[in-house]
Amino acid sequence: MPVLAVVLLALTWGRGLPGALVALVTLVLAGSVLAAVHHAEVVAHRVGEPFGSLVLAVAVTIIEVALIVTLMADGGDKSSTLARDTVFAAVMIACNGIVGLSLLVASLRHGTALFNPEGTGAALATVATLATLSLVLPTFTTSKPGPEFSTVQLTFAALSSLILYGLFVTTQTVRHRDYFLPVTRQGKAISGEDHASPPSARTAWISLGLLGLALVGVVGLAKGVSPTIESGVAAAGLPHAVVGVIIALLVLLPETIAALRAARRDRVQTSLNLALGSAMASIGLTIPAVALASVWLSGPLVLGLGPTHMLMLALTVVVSSLTVVPGRATPLQGGVHLVLFAAYLELAVNP
Repeated sequence: MPVLAVVLLALTWGRGLPGALVALVTLVLAGSVLAAVHHAEVVAHRVGEPFGSLVLAVAVTIIEVALIVTLMADGGDKSSTLARDTVFAAVMIACNGIVGLSLLVASLRHGTALFNPEGTGAALATVATLATLSLVLPTFTTSKPGPEFSTVQLTFAALSSLILYGLFVTTQTVRHRDYFLPVTRQGKAISGEDHASPPSARTAWISLGLLGLALVGVVGLAKGVSPTIESGVAAAGLPHAVVGVIIALLVLLPETIAALRAARRDRVQTSLNLALGSAMASIGLTIPAVALASVWLSGPLVLGLGPTHMLMLALTVVVSSLTVVPGRATPLQGGVHLVLFAAYLELAVNP
């Protein structure tokens, strides 16, 4: 599927796509996303947790940054809020959609969902800080009119995002690795998986190469069908912010599938690592990349959230904190997060 995606990309690049070809590209695009899930999981199984959770988080962030930058380059002023809409959508999808589904699946299947509150709490605190610095502060700054950062402020936000993300990755993979490992019913960390032997180094390298091809195919094919998506959103009379939601749903599909698989195996900590790690990477890596791209992109870069979205973000942080503290969750907690996610989608379509 990754090879097919790259071949189709080469045949369709820079050309107008008729309806039938758009349908074919969309099917191959979906297949490439699923292929990316498979090959990322092979690599993740080889390197083990918590390093494995980072593989998919970084992969989907590459997709997200590429889609945002290419659409902003083509869209002009109407795409000035695309980065904000996509990053915020990724945060809400990860912190409410993926977390809610994972907790619900694990608790229904195993009674309660168990995880490590120390590691999950640290990840949540980092996500909340990054989201506030990058998406809330621009609404209240006065150096530039509108919810925009000045050049100095944008540079500070980008550097702060990179530093915090790097510090978290170091904590997760080196200093306090045990905080981010799945736990047994007795509360002991699981340092290895017993459901299958790790793949060979050769297999892992092959999967890494195919993962790269899949990511190239996803980005390129999504670029080809993006005009159809934008025209469809406009024809349906929906806000342009829905484009950001669609992009975030697409790039987080691999994270969602992998998180649900881990939850079914009672590895809820892995699911939460994937969810919060993707939200963190979406801000910590996307904002600096977009800030750098804004040097040569024309038009403003609007990052500040409106009052409704700031309220949804604050409620998400509060509810997530209450979910994390006990280190265990029931179907109720999963349902609460899913209701918040549904509310976000409803407000995105009908603000």
